[in-house]
Amino acid sequence: MANYEVPPSLLQPFTPLKTELDFFNGICYTSLIAFRFRNTRIRGVAVPLHTNFEEINLRFYVRYKERNVWKRGVVFIKEIVPRAAISFIANTFYQERYETMPTRSEIKRLPESLSVKYLWGKKHSNEITVDAHPIPHPVITGSIEEFITEHYWGYAQQKDNTTKEYKVDHPQWNVHTVNNYNIVCDFGKLYGPAFSILQQMQPLSVLLAQGSAVTIYNGKKI
Repeated sequence: MANYEVPPSLLQPFTPLKTELDFFNGICYTSLIAFRFRNTRIRGVAVPLHTNFEEINLRFYVRYKERNVWKRGVVFIKEIVPRAAISFIANTFYQERYETMPTRSEIKRLPESLSVKYLWGKKHSNEITVDAHPIPHPVITGSIEEFITEHYWGYAQQKDNTTKEYKVDHPQWNVHTVNNYNIVCDFGKLYGPAFSILQQMQPLSVLLAQGSAVTIYNGKKI
């Protein structure tokens, strides 16, 4: 998870109706995130050849007020996966912004280190690599790690100009201390010219989360 400070004006055009940008310590963040799905089920059913795969996404953070309670959630600029059927299901039922392209991942575990690499795009020309301490630790309350990882709602703008909300369940994730990282990403080509500003930026933070089982529920319009 590579987390960049961006001007709010960059994300306002992508912010779904009835939601507003969420900030951490006054900073507006967008995050480049790579992870691997394992043992995926759709309504409890495993689809052959579609259970284990990578996803690389660019997302940002919003909040939605319901009955005087703020819900903190995420919005995706684009989600990249290696299987066309996955993109079709996500774009059809959630009206997300999925795109299909080649992906690959490598994980190397040693007693003293943990190395994780994700590659995607034509000829795997985009890459994020993280070297971290092998033993994870709990996130600190009020930290940037908590802000980035503790979101349990997703929001997506719909074609009929409404907003869909869906719930995401997972336990609190532990994180690994990151020692080194390398990011090679053509942000402008992948996400549009406006995001080319990320090309020259260094992320304010880079996280490696342990991950867990995750449940995504059917959405509803708000």
